[in-house]
Formats: sequence, structure tokens, C-alpha cells
Amino acid sequence: KICNFDCIYCQVDRTTPPVVTEVDEARLQDELRDVLRQAKQGDLFARPEFAGLPQAQRVVRDITFAGDGEPPSYPNFVGVVRDTIRIKEEEGFPDLKLVLLTNATLIDRPKVQEAMRLMEASHGEFWLKLDAGTEEYYRLIDRTTIPFEKVLRNILEAAQQRPVVLQSLFMKVRGAGPTRDEIAAYCERVAEILRGGGRIRLIQVYTVARPPAEAYVMPLEDDEVDALSEEVRRSLPGMTVESYYSGHF
Repeated sequence: KICNFDCIYCQVDRTTPPVVTEVDEARLQDELRDVLRQAKQGDLFARPEFAGLPQAQRVVRDITFAGDGEPPSYPNFVGVVRDTIRIKEEEGFPDLKLVLLTNATLIDRPKVQEAMRLMEASHGEFWLKLDAGTEEYYRLIDRTTIPFEKVLRNILEAAQQRPVVLQSLFMKVRGAGPTRDEIAAYCERVAEILRGGGRIRLIQVYTVARPPAEAYVMPLEDDEVDALSEEVRRSLPGMTVESYYSGHF
């Protein structure tokens, strides 16, 4: 539960102390090996939680660093990345994609940049969070003391080095979705990154899909997600935008 954001839409209730407070790296390594071996042998998709998957989806697509906190905040993140690369190669998955989901606040740190370089050399992708266009809305949604400007600067610098994916979650707060002015400001922030030489491969526009910690947060309807995505496409010609919906948990 360690994160420097406290997003109002997050499913993690950070008012409750965590039960687990340390990362058991040896256990994670064993579990990763086990999953990859089961996938290679065909046993993975016989498990009850995967048994209903269509045949075309019975494939391991990536290893993603995510969790209920901010992955690069872990002190040995670079070591975990190095071990993950070693294990996937030893188990016969050298081309398996690695993905980092991050709020971009820590990716300017030298050790995190080292980890990103290791990932990039081993089919790595970087999915960076951008939930707002203005400082005010950013603070409402992401609830952090870290300046919005730092997030934007880190995204720009990362995108100048390699194409990145932007993950942008929009929702209803006390019954109201983001205003047109906020969406326009969001599009302008993305445009500034592009004008600064940043490369954005894809924008993922999505909404709340799991019960959030704050009861006043609700998902956008499917047509509202579609309309927002279309506005992003209109404002950023040529940009690839994907839409993801709630399912109305």
C-alpha cells in the first residue's frame, strides 16, 4: 500500500494499515517461475480462473510491474527488474514483454532510470499516468503533494527517450464528470509533450472498473467514455486512442 498518490478512484483503502509490509523477493521469483512453467506446459489455462478463456487468449502476453502501490518506490526495484529478466530468459520467454505502470513521479531517479534501461533492452514498455489537465483537478483526483509540473516534466523526458503509453482515468466525482475545459486542458498538456519532442504511442482512456475507496466516485457511462475519447482524437489528430469501460462493477 506504499504510494505517493492517494487517488480517489483507487480500489486500495489506504486508511487501513497494510497486513504485509515487506516484499518477499524469493517468493515472487518462485511464483514467476511457476507461472511461466505452467504456461509452457499448458497447465496454466486448465486452472479454474482461466478455464473459460477462448483459445486465442490462452497466452502469456507480458509481465507487468503494478500492484497496490507505486512500483519504482520499492528500494530494490532495479534488482527485481534484473531478476525478472533473468527468470523469463531462463524459462524460455526471452521475448516476453515487460510493462511498468507508473505515476511517473519517480522515473527521474537514477536507479529507476537504470531499471527502465534494463527493461527497454528486454522488450520493455512504459505506461505513464496522466489523469488531469490542470493542477487543481490533478490535486482533486490524485491527492498528492507532488507538483503537477513534475509529473508533466518526467513524462516529457521519458517520452523524449522512447515512445510511451499514457493511461488516463476519468470518472464522475459527486455525480459530475470532468468539464469540457478540463478535457481541453488535458489535451493541451498532451500536445505540449508532443511539441517538446515526446513520443506517445497510445492514449488509454478508461474509467473506474473496481469499487473505489471513496464512495463519491462513480464510473462514466460507456457513451461518456466514447465521447471523451473522440474529443481527445479530435484535439490530437493522428493520435491512437483506446477506450476501456467500467462493466459497472
